[in-house]
Amino acid sequence: MKLAAFIRGGVASIGLVEGAEIADLSAADPRLPGDLRTLLEGGDDALSAVSAASVHARRHPLAEVRLQAPISAPRKFLGLGLAYRSHAAEVVRRGRTVPEHQNWFNKQVTAVNGPYDPVHMPRVSSQLDYEGEVAAVIGRRVRHARKSDAAGVIAGFMVCNDFSVRDWQQRAPTATLGKSFDTHGPIGPWLTTADEIYDPHSLRLRTWVDGALRQDGSTAELIYTFGEMIEELTTVFTLEPGDILTTGTPSGVGQYMDPPQWLSVGQTVRVEVEGLGHIENTVITEPDQA
Repeated sequence: MKLAAFIRGGVASIGLVEGAEIADLSAADPRLPGDLRTLLEGGDDALSAVSAASVHARRHPLAEVRLQAPISAPRKFLGLGLAYRSHAAEVVRRGRTVPEHQNWFNKQVTAVNGPYDPVHMPRVSSQLDYEGEVAAVIGRRVRHARKSDAAGVIAGFMVCNDFSVRDWQQRAPTATLGKSFDTHGPIGPWLTTADEIYDPHSLRLRTWVDGALRQDGSTAELIYTFGEMIEELTTVFTLEPGDILTTGTPSGVGQYMDPPQWLSVGQTVRVEVEGLGHIENTVITEPDQA
């Protein structure tokens, strides 16, 4: 299933994407939760209710709705650094070392953004960069998982762009500040359930800036499997339904081009992942805050 959050006529709903249409689940069964995180908390029973509601749900053309971030309020939004072999190699060429263990950081949940919504150019920096990534979404509460448990823990996958403000990223070892500017975590365009992905470790991932291909990699390059990621994290804390794990990027980020190629206002970044769809975000000037 491809589960989405959307707005049509000013009304927020959850839906099931089928080709070029979306089935309005919220209208078909008002008993369903109004957001996908809560839906995931309902487990198999909730997903069965989705299937039942979709049979008689009204369909709308995708072109007539505005897709929102599938998980709008995750409890955790975590990122894994230097997780692709090609990206690790370009970092080493610049004299940096690759961590011996998994290198996780927090993206604050206020960074979550819609799949086609604008991204802010920070007032305090011009070093805005892109990172096309695959995001795994947790489907059940779990602690002390083993890597072999991944299939039963991951609800599905999304496309993510881990926008990064590089000078702020370097201000502290945690990298959290440079990864957490508002709007810098667009996700979507929908949540593709894990049963639709034959092998999440063989997905092609590409990123374009204004139509120019910058990244062309595959999850086959991942240094750690999704199961190893979950085992590492749940050794420390509980993962919960709707938690987002964005899992690293292949080579080709702007920071390591010669000279570095930072994003500028007006540029559009498109990230596409095989089997998951694409997201596309245009950089705008950070607006005045009320």
